[in-house]
Amino acid sequence: MKHLLSTADLSRTDAIRILDTAAQMAATQSREIKKLPTLRGRTVVNLFFEDSTRTRISFETAAKRLSADVINFSAKGSSVSKGESLKDTALTLQAMGADAVVIRHQASGAPHTLAHAGWVDSAVVNAGDGMHQHPTQALLDAFTMRRHLVGRGAAGASITGDPTGQDLAGLRVAIVGDVLHSRVARSNVHLLHTLGAKVTLVAPPTLVPVGVETWPCDVSYHLDEVLAETAPDAVMMLRVQRERMSGSGAGGGAFFPNPLEYTRNFGLDGRRLALLPDHTIVMHPGPMNRGLEISAEAADSPRAVIVEQVANGVAVRMAVLYLLLAGDASTERAGLE
Repeated sequence: MKHLLSTADLSRTDAIRILDTAAQMAATQSREIKKLPTLRGRTVVNLFFEDSTRTRISFETAAKRLSADVINFSAKGSSVSKGESLKDTALTLQAMGADAVVIRHQASGAPHTLAHAGWVDSAVVNAGDGMHQHPTQALLDAFTMRRHLVGRGAAGASITGDPTGQDLAGLRVAIVGDVLHSRVARSNVHLLHTLGAKVTLVAPPTLVPVGVETWPCDVSYHLDEVLAETAPDAVMMLRVQRERMSGSGAGGGAFFPNPLEYTRNFGLDGRRLALLPDHTIVMHPGPMNRGLEISAEAADSPRAVIVEQVANGVAVRMAVLYLLLAGDASTERAGLE
């Protein structure tokens, strides 16, 4: 694996390898000394053209736990704000000897361009590009689902206890909300399908992308119906991305009449939480709009794994950086045993 640009590029074998490696990484984080020597001497650059706190800190933490040197590059206050192009920025990073570039960009396809234009020799990791892809978010979501749901009975009772090496075959996942603007939804649909899960997208018609019928998933406009009929094992609530919506309507661009109506039809509240099977987990990529797509009761319920998703993100990103930069190294040398 040279780059990680899209979950659509991952085979089932690739995805399971990342998840299994992440499980090893997560195990090391319970040690008193969490740092591994794996990437000592390597340089990871976080190249963020879009604002982000969670993802940037998660990648920075992951790289530092692997002993890599980390350079954080923000477009604000840099030469980019003075008109420097992506190419010139990339050439600068190449001259500095970056081994991996983690890029978040507002333009869909920017990570692919960086990886294949010949400007850099380093590994490129897509940390979110426009409304296109966010592969490490989908991987950490799959990792979280696998830990909670794989190898368990219908009532959630543990059967095997160890999901290592397994995919997500047979799981039912509902992804609810602003699918139109969500790179998280796109990434998850591809990855979950590759891993064998059955995905249902639930959203208002105005927040469903054109061409969604070609995606490997089902689509519904009725949340209560999906919860009652499919009994999902995981419900992933998507943030209403007002910053990506144009217009000045109360719904953030007239994609829905008003926030109250959206909440009534597509919000996860206590009533809908009670419709779910006992083992069902509640997920959210964050940050949450409490009271809009998810109520405080649902966000803080024992079945919510939202905080755990953040912790799992560090392990998954450690795994990705390890496989990209030191994947040919032995397990012993990596410090995983």
